[in-house]
Amino acid sequence: MSKDWIEHLQWVLFDADDTLFHFDAFSGLTLMMQQYQRHFTEQDYQQFQALNQPLWLQYQQGDIAADELKVRRFTQLGAELQVDPALLNRQYLQAMAQVCPPLPGAIELLQRLKGNKRLGIITNGFTDLQQVRLERAGLQDHFDLLVISEQVGAAKPSPKIYQHALEQMGQPDPATVLMVGDNPVADIAGGQQMGFYTCFMQHPGKALPAGIQADLTVCSLSELVPLF
Repeated sequence: MSKDWIEHLQWVLFDADDTLFHFDAFSGLTLMMQQYQRHFTEQDYQQFQALNQPLWLQYQQGDIAADELKVRRFTQLGAELQVDPALLNRQYLQAMAQVCPPLPGAIELLQRLKGNKRLGIITNGFTDLQQVRLERAGLQDHFDLLVISEQVGAAKPSPKIYQHALEQMGQPDPATVLMVGDNPVADIAGGQQMGFYTCFMQHPGKALPAGIQADLTVCSLSELVPLF
């Protein structure tokens, strides 16, 4: 990636979960379950994810809405605890806001970029969590754009959410936009279909599948700091 390429960027867009912020669902669920004096085990977590992950895939594909995902993923725990699944979801998001700090290098990178490039977040997460995390990290003033799939009614990689973002950005040339994310389909393929440059945030044991290539791959946001 040449310095000229970087200099021509106007916007840097980020995914939120596991790109800017640590996303520890197990810790969030454990914290939530403490309200019910219920010890939450690794087996409990696997059972939850067996229900949750297919629902997220359906949501990403546009087959179900956010409200359906939020309720259905807690139906099993709700029945066990005799608690409304919608209430469990709200409590879970509140707990997650407490256990999702910025990833290493995130604040340094954002400080470097602020005032140099325009910054945005495009996330498939939920509204209840996003603003709280930004405020807790003191980052709410760093971003010119915050696009949340729940509010748009479409999730990445749908062109609809990216088109919405471009409209909010004032329709910049897509070739002046960089999308940074850890999801090969939602962030990398989704960004490329819009004509964006892409940066893959590669976590241990994860790799881009065949047929998807990013313009840049990093293992830490700190690796991006010298480029700017």
